[in-house]
Amino acid sequence: MVVGLSGYYGYRNAGDEAILEAIIRELKARGHDPLVFSARPEETAARYRVRAASRTNPFAVWHAIRTVDLLLSGGGGLLQDRTSARSLGYYLAVIRLARAHGKPVWVFNQSLGPLSSRGEAWVRRALRDVPLILRDKASFQYARALGLNAHLGADPALLLEPPPAHREERLVVVVPRGKLPEANRTLLQAAQQLQSLGYEVAAVALQPHHDDDAIALFEGFTREIAWDPRRARYLFAQAGYVLSIRLHGLILAAASGTPYAGLSYDPKVQAFCEETGAPYWSLPGNANALVRCVEEHREPTWSWVHAMKERAASSFDAVLGSRIRTSNGS
Repeated sequence: MVVGLSGYYGYRNAGDEAILEAIIRELKARGHDPLVFSARPEETAARYRVRAASRTNPFAVWHAIRTVDLLLSGGGGLLQDRTSARSLGYYLAVIRLARAHGKPVWVFNQSLGPLSSRGEAWVRRALRDVPLILRDKASFQYARALGLNAHLGADPALLLEPPPAHREERLVVVVPRGKLPEANRTLLQAAQQLQSLGYEVAAVALQPHHDDDAIALFEGFTREIAWDPRRARYLFAQAGYVLSIRLHGLILAAASGTPYAGLSYDPKVQAFCEETGAPYWSLPGNANALVRCVEEHREPTWSWVHAMKERAASSFDAVLGSRIRTSNGS
């Protein structure tokens, strides 16, 4: 079966690329053929060894939709209009196009919101008969309140295995985010305090261009822009602790078994921390509190993290069926 993947793919955002990598792995493990709608289709095709079509070329999208047997919209935070109404309109238009061609559609492991009243009306109308798998409980409850056919899943990136890396307990990775100057200053203050206490601190940005100004604040620290999710996973697996503004700084830390704490700029960050029992603060946050988390080695509730991983795996089973069993049982 050819499965179309519609998301924020090909923009070199480590979080979305991690979601894509996890979905592709699960699809291939079940014997399916992914077709990715990407901003950089040639790069995506070479990187993941899949077929890819330009998501920015309407004819390419139309042609690709005709060839798929199923469309998965997501994962990620696509169903919101805080960023722009245009973005929400794009993803709903792809869903409508697929349905117009008689293709089954699932909204797959997305979060829902924030939405304006107009955005809510668009979502209700476009997704009235579409099954949704939402990645957090708050989104699930929101969808049910809107009268949508919602089920609970989890972010697919949680299923990515950590690479073999030697953990350095005194290494703290901090993950800033562009366009949040106050929160980034809080993170910088925490990094400076931790450095003065003898910790090694590395600042890791997850999206080039968008996070350039944020990472520039961390002059004097080890700095890296790691949009490749494989590189990001290695850095998080190496760390003894992760402090992150970005959601996927937290998710990839959880996937790696590394303790983490968050600064919540968006409901999806708060939702993930609450569902995994991890400490978090609303913006602009508190540098002293972040430092205490590291020094006290405050951890999430790992059994809750494991439950979310099981939800993510079950969501694939619900849509696609079980993995194909190979001769060695994997």
